[in-house]
Amino acid sequence: MPHRPVQLSAVVPLLARHAAWRLTGSEAAGRGVVRALSSADPTTRTMAGMLLVRAGDRSRPLLREALAARQALPMVLPILADIGDQESRPALQALMRDPDATVAGAAREALRVLDARAKA
Repeated sequence: MPHRPVQLSAVVPLLARHAAWRLTGSEAAGRGVVRALSSADPTTRTMAGMLLVRAGDRSRPLLREALAARQALPMVLPILADIGDQESRPALQALMRDPDATVAGAAREALRVLDARAKA
């Protein structure tokens, strides 16, 4: 697999938005981090996901907002599961029947993660 250079032009703004969100609680900055889940750059998407998971409960309202707007669902669903958002379960169950196979698969996997977390 060839090595892809990191696109600093995409990553630096993400890190700035994340810092602003964490330091000030700015919802606009937090939404910018969530929007990065839709980036064309895979490194930016991955970093945004990691930052949201690390933020834990603080990211929950922003992720639920993205879920309701159907924004970046293949990324949002596993993050909700990773932070243990059991309240998203009904939405995940409904999305298992989504016509988009990627979304349906992400919902199934997210439910598996939530089930495993509940048993732990």
